[in-house]
Order: sequence, then C-alpha cells, then structure tokens
Amino acid sequence: MAEHDGRRTFETPEGVAVAVELGACGTRAGALLIDLVIIVCAIAVAALCVFVSAPIFGSATSEALFLLVSLFLRAPYFLFFELRWQGQTPGKRLLGLRVVDRRGGPLSATGLAARNLMREVEVFMPATLLVATHFNVPGQSSVTVYAALIWLGLFTFMPMFNRNRLRLGDMFGGTWVIAAERAFLQHDLASRPRTGAISFRFSACQLDAYGIVELQVLEQVLRSPTTTGSRATQKEVCARICSRINWPGPKPATTVEIERFLSDYYAALRAHLERHALFGDRRKDKYALEARRISSGAAAATSARARQDNEPSTRKPATQSDLDAWER
Repeated sequence: MAEHDGRRTFETPEGVAVAVELGACGTRAGALLIDLVIIVCAIAVAALCVFVSAPIFGSATSEALFLLVSLFLRAPYFLFFELRWQGQTPGKRLLGLRVVDRRGGPLSATGLAARNLMREVEVFMPATLLVATHFNVPGQSSVTVYAALIWLGLFTFMPMFNRNRLRLGDMFGGTWVIAAERAFLQHDLASRPRTGAISFRFSACQLDAYGIVELQVLEQVLRSPTTTGSRATQKEVCARICSRINWPGPKPATTVEIERFLSDYYAALRAHLERHALFGDRRKDKYALEARRISSGAAAATSARARQDNEPSTRKPATQSDLDAWER
C-alpha cells in the first residue's frame, strides 16, 4: 500500500489499484458532532416521553425504558445509516466523508457492527460517567472523573497518532474513513462552444478506426487540466490518430489546432458510434471492426467453398498413375 500525506493506494480483490484520500481528523470530528447533535435531540424527545409516562408506568420502569431507548438511539443510528447510505451518516454526508473497507471489498454488516459497537467503549461510556458525576450520582468520585477524561481523550485523539487515522472501531472493523468524491455533471464536449474558424471533417472510413474504449480515453484526454504534460499527451494522441486514419491534410501543429482536431474527432466519432449503436452495432474498441471484417471474410470464403463443393466438378477423376505418383 503506497502512501503520501493523506493519499493511500490499495489493491482491490479484483486486482484494481484504487487511490483514496483519508478524511481529515477535524472533518471527522465535525461529522461526529453533527451526528451527536441529532442523537441528543432524539434522546431529548425520548426523555420527554419518559417524563410524561412516568406517572403511568412508575419511575423505575420509565428510567429503565429511557436507558434502553437511549442505547438503541446510539449504536443502531450509525449502523443503520452506514449500511443504508454506503458508509455515510448524516454528518459524514454533509462534510463529504465515507467509511470504506480497508481491503477494498464491500462494506460488511459485521465490520460496521464491530466498528460502531466500539464507539460505546470509546465515547459513550466515559461520557456517561462524566454526566453521572455532574449530576452528583452517588458513588462517583473525582478519581472517576479524571479516569473518564483520560479514557475519553485517549480514544478521541487516537486517529491523530497513527498513520492511517484509525480509531479503535476502525481497527476492529477493518475500515477507514476517506474523503468522498463529490459527484458533479461535466459539460458536454460535443456541444462545447467553438472558438475560431478551424474545423475538421472526417469520413466514415476514418471514423471506423476506433471504438467506444478509444472514445472514452479521448474524452479523458480532452477533460484533463491544461498543463505542460497534458499538452504533450494531446500532441501524441493527435499524431497517433492522424497516422491511423491516414489523415490527408496537413497535421495540426499548434496547440489550438491540436485541441480543435481532437474535439472535432471526438464529436464525430461519438455521433458515428451512436448511429451504429441504434442498429445494434456496438463497436467496443478499435479491434472490433477488424475482427468483424476477418470473420466476414472467413464466412465468405467458407460460403464460396461450399458453393464450389456443390457444383459439378470439372476436374478429371484421379487415375491409378496419379495415386501411384502421390505414394511415391
């Protein structure tokens, strides 16, 4: 696993290398705070319900019911949302974080359960001791307060002191928290406004040179940020396309001409492939058409041989001397 600052690269079970950005500790703390506010509000509503029902069920039963409800509002809250929202709670979704499996596989309910149950040990148990001390619950001393503070601080700041920013729950659950990429719609390259009078036209034969895979690669090249390296890549791609399609005119030389050539070829190739796809002809890549031609040629040759075999033979039948010559 390669790492650089917050960047991590790991290999999925399918053998695909995936690069991720670990979630910042401050962002994770903010997401947890948002989730805790939601939980506290829900517990406050539960406490109000318990207070109203206390005269009916009795104080002891109401307190036990409140503790049970507050427990089920804590751990299941995180587990429910992370299972339903693919590793995100409301707090994580608002701040752009996501829980993922460290081995690159899908999130498992077992791993998430272990991760979130450990939060009881990390946060809620010491917090409960502090709250009990604040309300002067019998049996709580200053030693308990200091122990709870050390306990809470140790587990709260643990992600800051390991390279993968793992809390105890992440270690047990085999997970880590990454920055989720925000999805956004990009502009359509084919409908991008034209600049200048430069324009390139391509024949159907020249567009048959490539398929869907090459179209996607060309789109990535055109969408890449403008840098010295991206300009060099566009120049090399332009030269390869010109060579493959036997471009008859002068090859694009300037940066503007190269970008216009690639943009025009992209738009024309996409329209060309879409027209063929309407008739069920999906050309996966540049080898698909060649394979189809070879297959068609072989089928035609087979058909020709079959017709020849069915026609009356004009050759003379082999004589005994011919067979003797073959054996010799």
